[in-house]
Amino acid sequence: MTGGLSPRLAEIVDALPLTPRARVLEIGCGPGAAARAMAARLTSGHILAIDRSERAIAQAAAGSAPEIASGRMRVRCVAAEDFVREPGEGPFDIVFAVRVGALDGRHPEAGRRALERIAAALAPGGRLFVDGGRPLREIPLAPGGGISPGG
Repeated sequence: MTGGLSPRLAEIVDALPLTPRARVLEIGCGPGAAARAMAARLTSGHILAIDRSERAIAQAAAGSAPEIASGRMRVRCVAAEDFVREPGEGPFDIVFAVRVGALDGRHPEAGRRALERIAAALAPGGRLFVDGGRPLREIPLAPGGGISPGG
């Protein structure tokens, strides 16, 4: 188990195909526990943790000072459906989200826009994971951001 995480979040972090050099985007990071656990596994990789809540981002930043100072983690206040990479920000190898309404069917229009934004942020071969599997399920994205056939 990953230290400091709930068993559920530890299982999710452990299930991701993380490599020490991966570029990761966490959508809906809340106070940043999963992002910190992932940053601890990165050497030359990086995690960007985003959330639509300013309060959550403030908590994530406050609790992640060492990870942020190391350059392995950053936080940003933005909704999934509004996310765009900043100038000079490279594409992501892994994107994951846990309990994010735009990606779990609760908000279909926001979900459509979020998938477009995620597809644009992924590196070639990049992968999107959301909760709802055992413990995650992968959502294969087609070029342009839709869910690919069979996905």
